[in-house]
Amino acid sequence: MTLGIDDLPVRDELRGKSPYGAPQLDVPVRLNTNENPYPLPEALVERIAERVREAARDLNRYPDRDAVELRTRLAEYLTDTSGHEVGLANVWAANGSNEVIQQLLQTFGGPGRTAIGFEPSYSMHALIARGTGTGWISGPRHEDFSIDVEAAVHAIAAHQPDVVFVTTPNNPTGNAVPPETVLALYEAAQAAKPSMVVVDEAYIEFSHGDSLLPLLEGRPNLVVSRTMSKAFGAAGLRLGYLAAHPAVVDAVQLVRLPYHLSAVTQATALAALEHTDTLLKYVEQLKAERDRLVSELRAIGFEVVESDANFVQFGRFEGPGGSHAAWQKILDRGVLVRDNGIPGWLRVSAGTPEENDAFLDAVRELKKEQST
Repeated sequence: MTLGIDDLPVRDELRGKSPYGAPQLDVPVRLNTNENPYPLPEALVERIAERVREAARDLNRYPDRDAVELRTRLAEYLTDTSGHEVGLANVWAANGSNEVIQQLLQTFGGPGRTAIGFEPSYSMHALIARGTGTGWISGPRHEDFSIDVEAAVHAIAAHQPDVVFVTTPNNPTGNAVPPETVLALYEAAQAAKPSMVVVDEAYIEFSHGDSLLPLLEGRPNLVVSRTMSKAFGAAGLRLGYLAAHPAVVDAVQLVRLPYHLSAVTQATALAALEHTDTLLKYVEQLKAERDRLVSELRAIGFEVVESDANFVQFGRFEGPGGSHAAWQKILDRGVLVRDNGIPGWLRVSAGTPEENDAFLDAVRELKKEQST
């Protein structure tokens, strides 16, 4: 007898659902998961080896439970790059920004509580909400994928969610959210009832604008989450972090697992933070390539959402098969991009110049095919 997930006594809200994940295919050019395409520089690889070797001598002991050195260095990085003073007490770290989000929902969401996000946006917010028993509310956006502020404020007042998610730059669309929008949503969230507002800045280092970290001042229910997966080129590290009022940092520790950050993870992240200047130079290269993709795609004849991230959403694909058929035709030419299920649109990550050239050649051929 074949046994499936739905044959098991799983929770009702998980039945019929699919796990998160993008296709992992062996193709010449992979531009579908917003990874930094540049390998870590050799000097950083050597430093990681040194730090991990040092940590390995004490692997018979549990790691620093509170990751004090790592959080201190993260606070310094945030202060240096944002101009907003951040200290150890303001920072928490976990295994990827997804675990940060999970801990926030375990702390401030859960059964009988709700969270709202403005979709299309990062799909893991809704998935983690479901996994923590938090009710999910899909909030509105305009046709150009900006947040409909008036409608969003109305939705917050009507539903009184316990957690509000704002993703900037937004994934998968790439557009940034203005500070005044976040302030309007924060005020609405506090008027309905004291609720947490989580600003997901996973791609902020690629933005044309500034971080919203300064908005933390005087707003104890505001959280800014970050990751080392993108700008630091360390997707395999799995290190995310947040900045917030110290009381928020204390609160999420109520749900963290004991010794959740391994000694090896902490050592690797610390090594990466020593090479911030070098890694951020790669970010500048990717920003230039991102802007080139926007310009070239428009010249080819595609619609493009203005991007502040390391990826670009482009379309519109209509006719038989829509965006998925276009995705397959690009894949047939050896280039893997992302079909996020948004009708008429696809998303491409900014790669190396050579990878981006291969992608642009593929979509030029696709455009010619569509025109005949």
